[in-house]
Amino acid sequence: MSLHPTLQPYADAWTHSIDAIAELVMPLVEGEWNRRTPCPGWSVRDVVSHVIGLDCEMLGDPRPIHTLPRDLFHVTNDHQRYMEMQVDVRRHHTAPEMTSELEYVIIRRNRQLRNESRDPGTKVRGPLSTEQTLEESMRGHAFTVWVHEQDLRTALGRPGNLDSPGAHIARDVLLAALPEVVAVKADAPRSSAIVFDVHGPIEFLRTIRIDIQGRGTLESTPALGPAATLTLDWETYVRLACGRVTPEQVKDRLKTEGDPTLTGAILRNFAVTP
Repeated sequence: MSLHPTLQPYADAWTHSIDAIAELVMPLVEGEWNRRTPCPGWSVRDVVSHVIGLDCEMLGDPRPIHTLPRDLFHVTNDHQRYMEMQVDVRRHHTAPEMTSELEYVIIRRNRQLRNESRDPGTKVRGPLSTEQTLEESMRGHAFTVWVHEQDLRTALGRPGNLDSPGAHIARDVLLAALPEVVAVKADAPRSSAIVFDVHGPIEFLRTIRIDIQGRGTLESTPALGPAATLTLDWETYVRLACGRVTPEQVKDRLKTEGDPTLTGAILRNFAVTP
């Protein structure tokens, strides 16, 4: 038995991103590990610690027993506290400790994936004692690791991989979240359509159509006379959707047409990652 074909794209995307992360951080000197990233409150070291911690949890390792300090102002809810544990426990690790642990966890995860024969629908442990299918877990993990690769690239001035396997997973994950952003959070008018025109390394034109009940659906067909159209590049789309920038910070890279109240509400609610 080997990895189910449904899961292979997620394994490939993770492999591509984690290898890129290792290549980015292996040559860093001690001071570069403290560089700030676009991920709120986290340095390069913190982002790599988070990725290591996530892969340890994918391996089924026990979570660290650790008390968080009280002065972490970017930690404001249970989800953030959960994620911060694996980060804070490594905050004083040296560069060699970080790179050696990263290398070791990559070796272990590659072995796990080679031996993975479970069905995609198998229930596995998720964050905060939640339960997910193996497919949901691997998709979410591939997405997260690619986003953090981009955080590190921004911090280190090494752009790239905006069209890698992980980027395509990210596109699908972020598009799946769009109907709720537009229909529920931004409260778009019923019987309306909102168009997203994204260009760059990954291009797509998608319409969120709101029905008479106020439910939103994602469609690939263009809409005639949409209530609003948002045009932006792929990198800006990702950074907005992952809460790395505010709409105000990237207004020169955004073009909006139609109802300004509606486009403003969509942009204010665009971030979908916790």
